[in-house]
Amino acid sequence: MTELNFNYDEESDTMYVSFFPGENATGIELNDHILLRINKDERRAIGLTFLDYSVLAQKTEMGPRSFPLTGFTEISDEFREIVLDILRRPPVSDILFLSSYTPTLAGAIPITLLHDHVMSLIRHHETEPFI
Repeated sequence: MTELNFNYDEESDTMYVSFFPGENATGIELNDHILLRINKDERRAIGLTFLDYSVLAQKTEMGPRSFPLTGFTEISDEFREIVLDILRRPPVSDILFLSSYTPTLAGAIPITLLHDHVMSLIRHHETEPFI
């Protein structure tokens, strides 16, 4: 099992989650707030970066916030399938819940939200540094 390494930068409100710290990776912008870092050759996740993390983790009166994966429009169909496969598997699926919004019968928009246990980790460490 992959060990998760969390680093939160309060000044920039950025959360870094590393599955394999120090390993080179290609970044895929899932949306304006979420960057997936992958090893393209091995088709596996290296880490995630959450920009404006406090906004992503903030709940609404209806429940957790969901975010469209708008970056999917910028990648090829073949690469989109690779990225979806990575998103559906641990360790990424332990952090992000993947779903879709279907505004019409003709198409679905992939969306994501943070799992509750990830947000709990942040609240637990708000007064302690991440190790």
